[in-house]
Amino acid sequence: MNTPAKTAKRPVNGVLLLDKPQGLSSNTALQKARRLYRAEKAGHTGVLDPLATGLLPVCFGEATKFAQYLLDADKAYTATLKLGEASSTGDAEGEIIDTARSDISLTEFQDACTALTGAIRQVPPMFSALKHEGKPLYEYARKGIVIERKARDITIYAINIREFTAPKAVIDVRCSKGTYIRTLSEDIAKHIGTFAHLTALRRTETAGFAIDQTHTLEALEALNEAERDALLLPCDALVQHLPHITLAENAVTMLKFGQQPAFKNSGLPTNTPIRIYSENGEFIGLADYLADKGRLKALRLMNTTS
Repeated sequence: MNTPAKTAKRPVNGVLLLDKPQGLSSNTALQKARRLYRAEKAGHTGVLDPLATGLLPVCFGEATKFAQYLLDADKAYTATLKLGEASSTGDAEGEIIDTARSDISLTEFQDACTALTGAIRQVPPMFSALKHEGKPLYEYARKGIVIERKARDITIYAINIREFTAPKAVIDVRCSKGTYIRTLSEDIAKHIGTFAHLTALRRTETAGFAIDQTHTLEALEALNEAERDALLLPCDALVQHLPHITLAENAVTMLKFGQQPAFKNSGLPTNTPIRIYSENGEFIGLADYLADKGRLKALRLMNTTS
């Protein structure tokens, strides 16, 4: 009996803006994209729940070195809430565990959204991927174990009501990193004196990327390899929000060999990664500017010229 040959992997470097479908975990979506590209190495820039859809940047090859810089990025979501019902998970995947009034007026709902806008503190939900003693909280939650969680400082920049016909509400949310939209929906309802849970969630923006730049798995499957490759963004797309400088070739060589080339520029920020480019425009990687020494220290460097 012949064993099917494994698909040969290849070095792929770049960023795919994937439109994650509902029902798939972020890791499953990542692995499907990785197989389509036959990529040797892949990673994503922050988890979306299986219920959630939308923007999931997938990093291939060298781009994985810079994925962490998107974790701190602001994000935007479109969330659909059902008022008057509490879910065991905070979303439609859980069981309804309590009910309350659902005849909410638009004014009440608007007032609650306004009250939850700005700098607030939020307790992460039990059904989340946050770790406790090495295990994600949702593993404890599935066993009925509740772990105490500390409130976090987050910022809700805006909540815009897109649709409201109680008990259904659809809102657009712009927020800082670490925000749980299911918890936000529960807190909005709590402010009114009722319950709520999410019935749909779609991430529409992160770190300057938008949902209209994304590609579905189905669309990718319909393309040949060259067409798929053409959709990839360069590795430095992940760090466009960082300042940048151009270095002479000798300084680039010093960085690559672990040395610290001199660079005199009082305008460079400290404690902020700097994008480094060669004189021919090649992205070299990230470096720290050591103001007290007037030198650059490598942080994350590319090891390819592609």
